[in-house]
Amino acid sequence: MFRTATSRARSLKGRTGYKGCARYATVSPVSTKPASAGFFSWLTGEKSSSLTPLGLPLENVTLPPPLPDYVEPGKTRVTTLANGLKIASETSANPAASIGLYVNCGSIYETPASYGATHLLERMAFKSTTNRSHLRVVREVEAIGGNITASGSREHMSYTYDGLKTYVPRMVELLVDCVRNPAFLDWEVSEQLRKMSDDISEASKNPLHLLSEAIHSTGYSGPYANALLASESALTHLNSGVLENFVAQNYTASRMVLAASGVDHDKLLEYAEPLLSDLPNVSPPSVPKAVYTGGDYRRQGDSGATHFALAFELPGGWVKEKDAMTLTVLQMLMGGGGSFSAGGPGKGMYSRLYLNVLNENPQIQSFSAFSSVSNHTGLFGIQATTASDFAINAIDIAVRELMAVATPGQVDKVQLDRAKQSTKTAFLMNLESRMVVSEDIGKQILTQGERKPVDHYLKIVEEITAQDIAKTVQKLLSSPLTMASYGDVLHLPSYDSVSRLFH
Repeated sequence: MFRTATSRARSLKGRTGYKGCARYATVSPVSTKPASAGFFSWLTGEKSSSLTPLGLPLENVTLPPPLPDYVEPGKTRVTTLANGLKIASETSANPAASIGLYVNCGSIYETPASYGATHLLERMAFKSTTNRSHLRVVREVEAIGGNITASGSREHMSYTYDGLKTYVPRMVELLVDCVRNPAFLDWEVSEQLRKMSDDISEASKNPLHLLSEAIHSTGYSGPYANALLASESALTHLNSGVLENFVAQNYTASRMVLAASGVDHDKLLEYAEPLLSDLPNVSPPSVPKAVYTGGDYRRQGDSGATHFALAFELPGGWVKEKDAMTLTVLQMLMGGGGSFSAGGPGKGMYSRLYLNVLNENPQIQSFSAFSSVSNHTGLFGIQATTASDFAINAIDIAVRELMAVATPGQVDKVQLDRAKQSTKTAFLMNLESRMVVSEDIGKQILTQGERKPVDHYLKIVEEITAQDIAKTVQKLLSSPLTMASYGDVLHLPSYDSVSRLFH
């Protein structure tokens, strides 16, 4: 009896909106017959003869308006102030906003007197200003539940503030104050120099970071060889005076963009223009030229494992959009990763390097494609970690894989379509972040003078063909090889012998 009642309850729960949330009960017309015996009839399976029809709305229930099938994304609006500084924003329905101040300045603008300034400026972000102590900055950010970050790259400095829209005026004022009016107190600079020494020590134990920096410092000569991380020798001459001179020379109006995601443009202009309109408009310096030479870097480390990277240059960078986007798709196509992936196909198990290399060679611990694209140049290559006695074989495999994608007909449609879809997915997922959107707005305007919609880039990706992939790789391999290695490097083949394998 109990089982029958339970089964009957489940069936009624599915049919009649048992939870009490259903607006309509049945499609049958209202019966004039008297209702049968309530609970007993439900228990024994008899049907009630008096049920509310589905076509009749319940009393005092108001339906919410239906959601639209398509919500048009906010358009980016840009205003250039009289001094050349640009203010850009796009609205959104999100209750939070992200605001960033982006400067066309990075390690490539450092001189011998200011080596390491970018690293130190990143650490000195949001410290004491001429109007606020560091403690006050922290307290003001915490009071509104905000989030502040700063980062430096070879070409840009980025300062961002994320918080609720209610506090946008306060966010703008604090952000501008921290960027425009840093105090560079001697004791704060000294404290950060000590922390930079820790950064350098920690990075020296990270093979991937070492190879990434070595690829740039060895592959380029001149400004693009400047390291993102200061050297120990640079710490001896860095001080508040160096920072003040570096900021005065590079933080000028025409090289700055205030960008926001989720803020009305007119309101942003109202808050920001009085704070930024008096920034001096100084003629920007000539853009440092990327001079690529290639070369060989080797550093002996712990034995037992060998880390190496092979890289080539693609001139043009983001200035040549089609080539830069093809490089991005190429990285997705080759993929790779660690020798063990717990995440399934979404972790890259369908990429060429995973299928052709990691699945076949247990001696290889990691094997992946990488790219680094700047405004006027780009690098692409393969980075690997392998057992020392297999390092020569791993280099031969890397050469084989790069030569394969340079050969017409070696990339099939299924592989290319998967790489293109993965690239588009990565774009769209990243742009769901407010901070990524504000950064995208700021850096596009600094680089190209405008912010192009994501559809523009999605269209470029869709139009990339297998012939484009082959031509791009052929162009890469025509440049000099940059080879960097760390660990047990004594038995690696010479630079010239590896370089000859590509020709």
